[in-house]
Amino acid sequence: MHGQEIFFDALIYLLAAVITVPLSKKLGFGSVLGYLLAGVLIGPFLLNLVGPESTSVMHFAEFGVVLMLFLIGLELEPTLLWKMRRSIFGLGGLQVLFTTIVISSVALILNFNFNKAVAIGLILSLSSTAIVLQTLTEKGLLKNKAGRSAFSVLLFQDISVIPILALIPLLATLNPQNIIIAGTEELSTVSSMPAWLQIILIISVISIIIVGGKFIARYVFRFIAESGLKEVFTATSLLMVIGIALAMDKVGLSPALGTFIAGVVLADSEYRHELEITIEPFKGLLLGLFFISVGASINFEILFSKPVQVIGFVFLLITLKILVLYPLGKSFKMNKGQGLLFAFSLAQASEFGFILISFSSQNGLFDNKTSGLLLIIVTLSMVISPLLLIFHDKFIKSFISKRENRQEFDQVEDEGNKIIIAGFGRFGLTIGRILIANNFNVTLIDSNPANIEILRKYGFKLYYGDVTRPQILEKAGIENARILILSMAEYDQALKVAAYVKTNFPDVQIFARAKDIFHAFEFFKLNIKTVQQETFNSAVELGAKALTGLGFTRYQAYRAARTFKHHEDEIVQELYEHWLKDEVHFIQETRRLSKEIKETLDAEKNYSIHDSDCAWDVNSLREEAAKNPKSD
Repeated sequence: MHGQEIFFDALIYLLAAVITVPLSKKLGFGSVLGYLLAGVLIGPFLLNLVGPESTSVMHFAEFGVVLMLFLIGLELEPTLLWKMRRSIFGLGGLQVLFTTIVISSVALILNFNFNKAVAIGLILSLSSTAIVLQTLTEKGLLKNKAGRSAFSVLLFQDISVIPILALIPLLATLNPQNIIIAGTEELSTVSSMPAWLQIILIISVISIIIVGGKFIARYVFRFIAESGLKEVFTATSLLMVIGIALAMDKVGLSPALGTFIAGVVLADSEYRHELEITIEPFKGLLLGLFFISVGASINFEILFSKPVQVIGFVFLLITLKILVLYPLGKSFKMNKGQGLLFAFSLAQASEFGFILISFSSQNGLFDNKTSGLLLIIVTLSMVISPLLLIFHDKFIKSFISKRENRQEFDQVEDEGNKIIIAGFGRFGLTIGRILIANNFNVTLIDSNPANIEILRKYGFKLYYGDVTRPQILEKAGIENARILILSMAEYDQALKVAAYVKTNFPDVQIFARAKDIFHAFEFFKLNIKTVQQETFNSAVELGAKALTGLGFTRYQAYRAARTFKHHEDEIVQELYEHWLKDEVHFIQETRRLSKEIKETLDAEKNYSIHDSDCAWDVNSLREEAAKNPKSD
């Protein structure tokens, strides 16, 4: 019977998710709100299909957060993480400090004891890693300045959970009643060790994770991969993540932090992509289960007994956090739009709040009334969080964009030009100058207000707009355009624009700027063949100058560079075909072609000038020969 109950509960959770999440996405609310609503729907308040076990399910589903941090770690190389240290420890540390001070001060005003007020400030200073990262990832905002800053703060918050857990028993000793609830002695063995021994153990565990990920995991995964059994690779991946999570938990550290470190260490592994594909489905299901459990755990009895007080506290918490976060974002050089997105993203409480509130109750710091109130505040703030981001997208973001367009820049409009340049930075500026100098009328669009303001001083008429929005392209006249030049530096966005135009306006020729050869290959996938690697030509020219510095005549250097460029242009399509099929053959072919160009250049060193060397300045060659009469 117990097994049947498990299957029935699984059926309920899955059915609720399948119904509400697609509807939520369809209505533009995102998947997180859909999962939360599914939990409310099947919870005790409405259909009562799940009951007290939802709390146990939530603790199990928190493993989804662990998997999510592991996947994020796989996307970050150690060098990139080191570059983020200022925002992690600077911005993250200031956020926790200032938010704790502000919320604790308000709690004191509301007649909480000092120790309770500090604990409330510490607990509510944290934000929901699961909701924020999932929502920002869905919206494609994790890689912009606000998204990266939010991630940095969340990472610091995960680290700070450990000292907060250590502070709570200390704050409990300041409780006038000094109540110690039975069960608090059930602390981990590590927590009862001397501080110096705990530090050694923590450093040892982290060192094992780093060394194992760097030097051992590669051979283990290679051995498993050679077996050809996908299910064993999946089991090995989960075994590694679960093992690291348990080890970190045993030494009193955040399991999510441990798996994040492991992910960073494995970021440059050749098995990175396979790990991502393997872990992603488990992460998605467990996170969804976690959000459903949060929705089902809402105690509506407390809410309905004191609705004004509870809702007032929830909005007070969100307001206080926004008032702290927005000035911090501005101080870290975020513009108004990014600063507001950063503040709205982190304005809720954290899933760690459930753990910290429970731990505080066990240590006698909170009574049942305080714990119940805090739990409903944490839960409702998490439920409201996706709505805050929707409000930001629908009203605040559009208001800021319209205001910038109206006050500083012209609206994008169709002037009948057959050429549209998207992105007018240093790359697009050169293209635009060439076309304008040849008497072509061009519609120029850029999303950087500062860039537009500067270039307008030099006589260029630019429009402010985000070309990833179809409305902007339509306003610019894409329907009647002959050419679209994608010179924007946002490489992923350029691919999205190219795919949209290729699908909806197939007659428009697309010329694209590529970051490197692999980015060019992504354009090739879209059947866009006119692609220019942004630094290739300038690098070839500098290489030619380097050859003259090494003793080549200017003609020899010119011919070598021209031959090299011609060879690269000829082989790029061939390399693309190999890249599509197999990475191993792609590498082999790259090596073969590198050897081929070397042999070609060696053979051409002694060639004399002939008619095929077009565009060579013969007069400069004569001048060079006159200056060096002994040269051949």
